[in-house]
Amino acid sequence: MLKSIYDETKARMQKCVEALTHEFSSLRTGKVSPKIIDNVKIDYFGTATPLTAVGSITTPDANTIIITPWDKSLLKEIEKAIQIANIGVNPSNNGAGVILAFAPMTQEQRKETAKHAKAMAEKAKVAARNVRQDANNKIKKLEKDKAITEDESKRAHDEAQKITDETIASIDKHLADKEASILKI
Repeated sequence: MLKSIYDETKARMQKCVEALTHEFSSLRTGKVSPKIIDNVKIDYFGTATPLTAVGSITTPDANTIIITPWDKSLLKEIEKAIQIANIGVNPSNNGAGVILAFAPMTQEQRKETAKHAKAMAEKAKVAARNVRQDANNKIKKLEKDKAITEDESKRAHDEAQKITDETIASIDKHLADKEASILKI
């Protein structure tokens, strides 16, 4: 029964790390990434649809993203959705696609983005600690119900802490890597 608690704790903490890496992908580094517009959705026949489902997205250079919809009647909708999403650029429509021309990042923007990455990592650490708290509560309940001994409970708490420490180390490594790519000119 303790093994199932450990397995569940590891799985939930892994999801914390995966969510963080997904969030990090939306942050801009030196080169723009199509992931910046992953969360932008347009109204397509009454359904909120991601831009990747209505056209092709290309990055011809380090500062430009081009969205070419398969249905040209969506150009205005795409422009509107990007303006609403407030991703830091005004879209321009050339009749065939929507062009997002990002200015090169200034040092100040890089520092601000790095600060935002730290806040994201801190949220992930808090989520991991909450998972540890849930595991500890389950272990305490098992001890209270006399399903495990006090010594087993102590070892289980230590194991939950070890899993948490590994997860937080992983989060810190992801943060260090992301900060390095953000601050690299």
